[in-house]
Amino acid sequence: MAVTTTNRPTVVGVFPNRTEAQQAVAELRRAGFRDDQIGVITQKHDETTATATTDTGSKAGTGAAVGAATGAGVGALWALGIAAGLFPPLGLVAGGTLMAVLASAAGGAAAASLAGALIGLGIPEDEATYYEGEVKAGRTLLTVKADGRYDEAVAIVRRFGGYDMSTASAATASFATRSSTTTSAATARHVEGGQTVQLKEERLHAQKEAVKTGEVHVRKEVVTEQKHINVPVEREEVVIERRPVSGTAPAGNIKAEEIRIPVREEKVHVEKESVVTEEVDVSKRKVRDTEHVAGTVRKEQLKVEQEGDVNVRGDKGTTKR
Repeated sequence: MAVTTTNRPTVVGVFPNRTEAQQAVAELRRAGFRDDQIGVITQKHDETTATATTDTGSKAGTGAAVGAATGAGVGALWALGIAAGLFPPLGLVAGGTLMAVLASAAGGAAAASLAGALIGLGIPEDEATYYEGEVKAGRTLLTVKADGRYDEAVAIVRRFGGYDMSTASAATASFATRSSTTTSAATARHVEGGQTVQLKEERLHAQKEAVKTGEVHVRKEVVTEQKHINVPVEREEVVIERRPVSGTAPAGNIKAEEIRIPVREEKVHVEKESVVTEEVDVSKRKVRDTEHVAGTVRKEQLKVEQEGDVNVRGDKGTTKR
């Protein structure tokens, strides 16, 4: 028995019914897997797929369905009940990547091998043959091109009950257990007088982390400028005053004479000294602000459907069918 490995390019899931396969496809698309990565194939249902035959016996309707499905998204195909490409020899309808591979192999006609298509997606031959048998037995096959997200795709497929060749036995036993439990629970709900249904919703929780947004550099620089100051100074001047006098001078008293008078003035010498003129305090402080964040959340809502003549009180969302 082959063992699934993360080196494979394609994830395969077999589902006992379409409903669980549809749920898996929806979750894969929510997780970001594109329609061109997802493929589905299942048994043909007359009410969802029809083959038109012209008067000349051509398969015009089949060819049109193949062409339309090749370019359609998987989500759109599910919305149509997988009314996609029809392959009468196989009795199957396909969508997405499987539809494209089968249509390519058949040249747009109606003769293609599902096992061959799976081998083309990188599935070993023995497993491809096994999966073809599962589909012909009435089960739905889902393929996902992992593109580096193999483990994530496998987890989603397994979550909704999909199994591959290596996990088929355990999955079959689990499905039987779930079916039995579901039947018992449904019986209990009809018998018991009251039941409690829990409604869940997702809530946003914000987390904060400190990140560096910038730096502030504080430094001192020396600049040069010219300063002018006025300094009062004193200097001495010699004052000579002459005035006439009268009188007699002693004889022989005329001679040369010299008087020396020192003259002084103040000179200015400039000296510099460093003084403190200002102090600057540098610190950090926390400023509180509010940031608005948003996210998409899901929540469960209660839907009550009424059948027959039954009165339901306490809920305005009750609908009749």
